[in-house]
Amino acid sequence: MSAVAAPLPVRLARLVRLEHTVFALPFAYVGALLAIDGWPGLEAMAWITVAMVGARTLAMGLNRLVDAEIDARNPRTSGRELPAGALSRAQVAALCGLALAVYLVAVFQLDPLVHWLWPVPVLLFVAYPYLKRVTWLCHLWLGASLGLAPVGAWAAVTGELPWQAWALGGAVCLWVAGFDLFYALFDREHDLAEGLHSWATRFGIHGVFAGARAMHAGSVALLAVAGAGLPVGAWYWLGVAVVAVLLVYEHVIVRPDDLRRLDAAFFTVNGILSIAFGVLVALDTLL
Repeated sequence: MSAVAAPLPVRLARLVRLEHTVFALPFAYVGALLAIDGWPGLEAMAWITVAMVGARTLAMGLNRLVDAEIDARNPRTSGRELPAGALSRAQVAALCGLALAVYLVAVFQLDPLVHWLWPVPVLLFVAYPYLKRVTWLCHLWLGASLGLAPVGAWAAVTGELPWQAWALGGAVCLWVAGFDLFYALFDREHDLAEGLHSWATRFGIHGVFAGARAMHAGSVALLAVAGAGLPVGAWYWLGVAVVAVLLVYEHVIVRPDDLRRLDAAFFTVNGILSIAFGVLVALDTLL
């Protein structure tokens, strides 16, 4: 079935790539579980899930709206729903409005602290698509946006924001920014032609690999720092080890002179990483 002929809900789900929620959602659960070293309750976890889905849908919808013209000129992205005509700008804007409403409803079921903090991620989402037009630091902004997942979930169940929550958020930020550096390699030639900014256009292919290695090493270090400040056990430390091994594997299968497995590194390995770490933290806090 062509993109245009698919039912509207299918086209909208494809637009926001719902399956990629797996990157951030497990880390939101990690933040909630570690915050109280136990189960926060089904209601809290359910509302955290709804808030995360709403926030991510809003972020992706805004990104697609802002980048529609750029996407249309890029052979890799010209088949996306907006450039291909499978969705109208009005439909995507309506989706963004609905996602914002869902996010707000969920946020206001959680701790009063997040009632005041809800605009922070929204402002990050709004600004992010424009950053590639002005700075190669856009990857770190994206990382910060997803890094709020464990921080926000921690605040949502405790009403507090200790340094351990920020260490977890920093770990997610560097993890996401590091693999986004890899992702920018897909569009390096197009971005150079368009005058867009990325780590890849600024520092080249070898610079991407150096930056990603440093960021991923920093991510593992921050997970260890957070663990050192929490009453965690062997399952947590096994999770840190698994993250480290998977990140090393990611850097082994993708090399500056061989980018053929870049898709596998970006989607498969990182999806496994987030789920595995989330499961091991759950075992540590719930058993």
